Amino acid sequence: MPDDVTRVSLGEQAAFQLANVTKTAPIYGAITPRWLVRLLDWKPLEAGTFRRNRVVEEKTIEVLCGHVDESEIPGTYADYEENPREYRLSSINAVLNVHTRISDLFSNPYDQVREQLRVTIESVKEKQENELLNNADYGLLNNVPDAQRISTRKGAPTPDDLDELLTKVWKEPSIFLAHPRAIAAFGRECTRRGVPPPTVTLFGTPFLTWRGIPLIPTDKIRVAGKVPKTKILLLRVGERKQGVIGLFQPGLTGEQSPGLSVRFMGISEKGLASYLISLYCSASVLTDDAIAALDEVETGQYHEYK
Repeated sequence: MPDDVTRVSLGEQAAFQLANVTKTAPIYGAITPRWLVRLLDWKPLEAGTFRRNRVVEEKTIEVLCGHVDESEIPGTYADYEENPREYRLSSINAVLNVHTRISDLFSNPYDQVREQLRVTIESVKEKQENELLNNADYGLLNNVPDAQRISTRKGAPTPDDLDELLTKVWKEPSIFLAHPRAIAAFGRECTRRGVPPPTVTLFGTPFLTWRGIPLIPTDKIRVAGKVPKTKILLLRVGERKQGVIGLFQPGLTGEQSPGLSVRFMGISEKGLASYLISLYCSASVLTDDAIAALDEVETGQYHEYK
């Protein structure tokens, strides 16, 4: 308002000083649904180590059919690997510092310690899903046998490519995993051929499907390159199905959720309260045919529809 105008009522800026501001809790845009963590079967461990015992498939188990006379039934046995693979849980850690002055003075309406912990835990869980896919040791992308890898025929992921992938994991396949851009590229190829994929609802969210198998999006499978390329995984999930399972340590001190704990570390001489966030996890592909990958998936192909 110009200086030469006489005010006859209280101004907005002054009135605002008495108003209560409605505010949100801290919003962390990097949070994703983390569908893979939800859809895996999780096996608790006793001492942070899991041994995967496989039967040696080259050893034939002799079975006799049509035994009607008194001829001898051959003896047989199932042989085991002598050096089975062992998985040790990997740790994801963070130390959160909150100044006691901040938590004492500025914790209404939102508790500063609780909100700081919430956002930090979300970041740790995002890292967990990334490691489940990309870890050099147990990450699923790095544990696909060569015989279980195929490449796209023409770059873009087509129904034929996903059908070929299903031949690799044909025993009760559970889910496809792909970057949202790869799923969109597949949807375009289906639309082009006049076979739009149906949807299914899981956790209250619709997903595209192919041959009844949901395509689950995750941004942890990267899209990279001058010509954007990525991969699509197909998994069979669950120990009963001899599929892919997650591993975690139960009963942790300060356990907040399976495999994740928060522990108070004390207050420093500077007044910093510290909290240790720890998450322990790993994953195991129980049999080679529980996982397959479609490589060289191009995500940048578009079509004109007439």
